Amino acid sequence: MFVADHFVILDGNALVHRSFHALPPLTNKKGEPTGAIYGFFLVLMKILAEEKPKYLAATFDLKGPTLRHKKYKEYKAKRVKAPDELYVQFEPIKQLLRLFGIPIYEKQDYEADDVIGTLARLAKETPEQPIVDIVTGDLDTLQLVNEKTRVLAFVRGTKETNIYDEQAVEARYGLKPEQIVDYKALHGDASDNIPGVAGIGAKSASNLLAQYGSLENIYLHLAEVKESWRKKLTENKEMAFLSKELVTIDQAVPLEFKLTDCQLGRRGDFAAIKRGFAELNFATLNKRLQQIGEQYFPKQETLF
Repeated sequence: MFVADHFVILDGNALVHRSFHALPPLTNKKGEPTGAIYGFFLVLMKILAEEKPKYLAATFDLKGPTLRHKKYKEYKAKRVKAPDELYVQFEPIKQLLRLFGIPIYEKQDYEADDVIGTLARLAKETPEQPIVDIVTGDLDTLQLVNEKTRVLAFVRGTKETNIYDEQAVEARYGLKPEQIVDYKALHGDASDNIPGVAGIGAKSASNLLAQYGSLENIYLHLAEVKESWRKKLTENKEMAFLSKELVTIDQAVPLEFKLTDCQLGRRGDFAAIKRGFAELNFATLNKRLQQIGEQYFPKQETLF
């Protein structure tokens, strides 16, 4: 799965939501909800203990509308607000990540996916050129897959996962990773309330892309497309290109990034993490923390 020179990027929001819904309600001694926190760090500790990545960062969405909302006011309009019990767990998660020495990247006006895409690109441009593994439950990130970037996507809860490299994406969808945006531009994306081209279904979108390769090339050869599709494409051209713009992950988010800032073991507070887990009644996680302590927190007295 992962190797030592890999750069793991955690999709924080996706992992928090997955953990919250996958685990039974948990609370600490104060009665505060902790299930999402526990699930989040259960995954993190598993990655650290078993896969031993060299670099790791976390990303999160910020509150407020994004640039996509400004382009299309109906973007994600049908999303149901999560319960407050979930949202109150974000800050404790971020506090613990900082104690691990794991940097958090987030940017106003952008989504976490954009931040992930930018981090993956920036890492690829470093002298180290690590393999990038994106840990998420959001398949929108499949468009980022290339020879240096893979997606580890949760299937059920936070235990079962699929690893997507270029071959795995093509095997599942019959599309190259870069065609995912064209597919969604045609078929739409109900989860984000992106309409695509009305009347073009999944099979039709796949067939069109198999023949023409991209949305732009479809419209260049519109006269060749069969009449039933041509009519729909003509009537919905503006929405097709807007949909592609909305689903395309921005890989040019203005971020201050150094790969060395993401190197595990360079900073962190083992004792503080241990206290934090204890306060949350996470005895199991403290046992796992002890197991990885020697690797990620060597020479404790010199770190803090």
